[in-house]
Amino acid sequence: MYKTTVEAREFVSALSEITASTQRRIFLAAPFTAIQEAVDVAKGTKISIGGQNMHDQLEGAYTGEISARMLKGSGASFVILGHSERRQHFGETNALIHRKLLLALKEGLMPILCIGELIHERESGEYLKVLKLQLEECLQGLNAAQVAEVIVAYEPVWAIGTGKTATPEIAQAIHGFIRNWVEERYGIDCAKQVCLIYGGSVKPDNIASLMQQTDIDGVLVGGASLEVKSFAQIVNY
Repeated sequence: MYKTTVEAREFVSALSEITASTQRRIFLAAPFTAIQEAVDVAKGTKISIGGQNMHDQLEGAYTGEISARMLKGSGASFVILGHSERRQHFGETNALIHRKLLLALKEGLMPILCIGELIHERESGEYLKVLKLQLEECLQGLNAAQVAEVIVAYEPVWAIGTGKTATPEIAQAIHGFIRNWVEERYGIDCAKQVCLIYGGSVKPDNIASLMQQTDIDGVLVGGASLEVKSFAQIVNY
């Protein structure tokens, strides 16, 4: 919950200049109020604009909510679903996230599905079981072609704002687990196609070591994305 419409315009404009020579795919999940403005500024650049969340229905008596069609109508091309903050602060369940994901795919929005374990789940050794359940329940009923369109973001919730650190090796171990899980259920081609990104306190000083890992295809950046300079350093590492 950052950036007014004016701030978003300035941010996208500055970012597009600093990252003009990159060959990487850049995604910005803007606040709902700033999506259309960000889309206008991002035209002709390598930056795609999306939403941070959406409702699981296309329309209805859900005051204050945003639908997939509203996102698309504003120019969004993707949407983040199941972010740890949505799960933690708003009680979002795997079942709800599953419904959102199906709708996003149906409406042509690329979903970024967030999964991750809490600190007590990590310390108790239950984390793989938790991650497996999140994958199973959120991707339930999807075929290999649909799963290949989903970006899966691993967020170790225990490493966000706790002082604890998920090393690149820990991140790789989980990403390897996720890719193996996809291969077992949807085949090797799907496992190769699916994009796995890491989202635990990504900063300019750890991006290179993270991206050296075999199964980390990209990153989901939090606080470091709020300043153009630090985010550009991550994009251009």
